[in-house]
Amino acid sequence: MTDLSPGWIVAPLGELVDVLDSHRIPVSAKERVERSGSVPYYGAAGQVGSIDSAIFDEDLVLLGEDGVQFFDPHKDKAYRISGPAWVNNHAHVLRPRELLEISYLHHYLNSFDYRGYANGTTRLKLTQAAMNRIPVRLPPRAEQRRIVTALDSHLSCWEMGSSQLVGTQRRINRFRDQVMMLAGVGALGRDEPQFRALPPEPAGVQDGELPAVPDTWHWMRLEEFAEVVGGVTKDSKRQSDPEFVEVPYLRVANVQRARLDLSEVARIKVPPKKAEQLRLRPGDVLLNEGGDRDKLGRGWVWEGQIPGCIHQNHVFRARIKDEVLHPKLLAWHANGFGRRWFEVNGLQSVNLASISLGKMKKFPVPIPPRAEQDALVQSAEKYLSLLDGMERAVTSAREKANRLRASLLAEAFAGRLVPQDPDDEPAAELLARIRAERAATIPTQRTRSRRTPKELAAPPTRVTGDDYQQETLPL
Repeated sequence: MTDLSPGWIVAPLGELVDVLDSHRIPVSAKERVERSGSVPYYGAAGQVGSIDSAIFDEDLVLLGEDGVQFFDPHKDKAYRISGPAWVNNHAHVLRPRELLEISYLHHYLNSFDYRGYANGTTRLKLTQAAMNRIPVRLPPRAEQRRIVTALDSHLSCWEMGSSQLVGTQRRINRFRDQVMMLAGVGALGRDEPQFRALPPEPAGVQDGELPAVPDTWHWMRLEEFAEVVGGVTKDSKRQSDPEFVEVPYLRVANVQRARLDLSEVARIKVPPKKAEQLRLRPGDVLLNEGGDRDKLGRGWVWEGQIPGCIHQNHVFRARIKDEVLHPKLLAWHANGFGRRWFEVNGLQSVNLASISLGKMKKFPVPIPPRAEQDALVQSAEKYLSLLDGMERAVTSAREKANRLRASLLAEAFAGRLVPQDPDDEPAAELLARIRAERAATIPTQRTRSRRTPKELAAPPTRVTGDDYQQETLPL
């Protein structure tokens, strides 16, 4: 880093902050529910709930210890806390020393490139040792304040525009859901039918109130007009079987609502007979068996994009017989009305949901006359194509906004956002003076004993700035 502005230095983060990680206390999700209160509870990705007591009570910066956000330029890695708070062991807790403005540190850590510092195989992790080595570009203290003032002004405008784009994206998604729901029951651009089709016969599931469809339509259970099957279960022990064949297969992550994400398609080894049985054909409708609540029953139509592709056991395949129903009408109905139906009839846990193959086969589907189906699909696709165009425009605007934010932060920490003042005390002189002052004091040695389970279970004592007055941490 030789391109430093006058008065700037580069120093390792560990020399500029007190690391208060030893005061973090992990707590389970069950305990958070049982002890919920008014005190914010923080982890690697920000506030994750509330609890009934605090372990910190001062202005601090939290830096995530693990997670994928380190390499995502659109996600913050650090955030500030102020006042009573509880922090678990997934976020580093930092108190800036005399050289460092807290807001400057907050912005800097959100602009830093963590490649080479955060590492891991299944989950990225930023150890305390690696964090302490992070090089911080440090201007004079007065210039830090000017940089923070300018950044706060620019970023407040950026956040207003960004939030409007996010809101527009949400409205587009709601309109798309509405179009799919109306298209699936023939209500797109039409008034509610005066005469309604009779509901299907009861089948041991909870249908609830079915949407109104014209009496020229009729209701059928999915199994009555489609072959519905589950997919392959991965057998890790037999992946080396020489008789198996390797084929691409779709997972829950590939089957999105009204689209397929084929950017990453895994491969699996299966018996040749199984590969043939599960090979997808154009027109097959893929519906998720479970996962997170928003994934339950969502799906879309396979169009033969990848030859020989099959699907895993968490993705159901519905193959429509005799062209009884256009595949898109089934998919739109499943993504619309089906969202509520699958939730009611599925199994629910705290964060996960699933629906059995037997219940999926009982899904009620309205069937319009075959002569009407193509016109219904064309009408819906006109609306959906307009929404797709709007979404592309919003996505492009958000990408430009994120690049603008990154450029703004880069200019700030390159010393080009605000003017330099030659009267500012250089950061190097301030660092040297603080080192000299601290060298003149004798550090108080503190020993730390391991806490017993009983001590960990006891209500924690707040940690405030006053609690560290006697702690000497030499630079």
